[in-house]
Amino acid sequence: MSVWNVVVLDGDTLPKRPFALDFEHNLVWYGQTAAEDVAARIADADVVVTNKVVVDEAALSGNSRLKLIAVTATGVNNIDLAAARRLGVAVCNVRAYGNESVAEHAFMLMMALMRNLPSYRRDMRAGLWQQSPFFCHFGAPMRDLNGKTLVVFGRGGIGKTLADYAKAFHMTVLFGEHKGAESVREGYVAFDEAIRRADVLSLHCPLTDQTANMIGAAELAQMKSDAVLINCGRGGLVDEAALLAALQNGTIGGAGVDVLTVEPPKNGHPLLEAQLPNLIVTPHMAWGSTEAVNRLFDMVLDNINAFAAGKPQNIV
Repeated sequence: MSVWNVVVLDGDTLPKRPFALDFEHNLVWYGQTAAEDVAARIADADVVVTNKVVVDEAALSGNSRLKLIAVTATGVNNIDLAAARRLGVAVCNVRAYGNESVAEHAFMLMMALMRNLPSYRRDMRAGLWQQSPFFCHFGAPMRDLNGKTLVVFGRGGIGKTLADYAKAFHMTVLFGEHKGAESVREGYVAFDEAIRRADVLSLHCPLTDQTANMIGAAELAQMKSDAVLINCGRGGLVDEAALLAALQNGTIGGAGVDVLTVEPPKNGHPLLEAQLPNLIVTPHMAWGSTEAVNRLFDMVLDNINAFAAGKPQNIV
């Protein structure tokens, strides 16, 4: 094979390890890439490596030699897949690298909110324990996970891993059916019933036209008043304005989100500015444990090497 040009568009999202490939190549590494620079930077590439940089039809059309787009994530909504297929460009992703990392993060958010940890941190900063007439200070109610019901939307690797963790804490685990589904699959619970039964509702499904705003004002109103919502999937799964109102009005008990509709939220965001004791927001880092990031990097290299060897894998 000829020497391939491999262009990495947002290498700063990857660990600082050698980008070792098994074939002769030229590597061009960009830490970050602005939207207006994509077309020029990939114009002579045989392989493009991207995490979140958008590669649209215009950029693809400017390169007749492009063979592969290696996405360093599971989601590929930043790639114009229809255009790639039409132009004969393969797209691969990495899968299941962060099941444990994301599931552990979701579980951490669930535990912290069920025990009202943010509220107690606030009380401690306010000196309420020091002012207590007793040896302890009780503020917001704390609840055990034991005996509670966890509803998971998304039965992939992350959802199943989280379910196993919850079962170890003697929770009842239900998997919710798609919103608007005409029938309920075996092993699932109808969407509305699942919403109503949840003590904790955790979202681990992809963002599609069907799942966009799947949790809005109507769904939040159906939830138990002390229920906790966890979103480690995609920001667009939840109507964020409705979620803020539900938290402020006591419609639900709490929420933990690792994702927002606009990332990073450079122009501010209502959920960040609310500073509510029943809300935890983390910066889209649930996937990023040291173990998961290194596993992802190994998978990316393996995907590219396999493709170059004529054995494509993880093609979407």
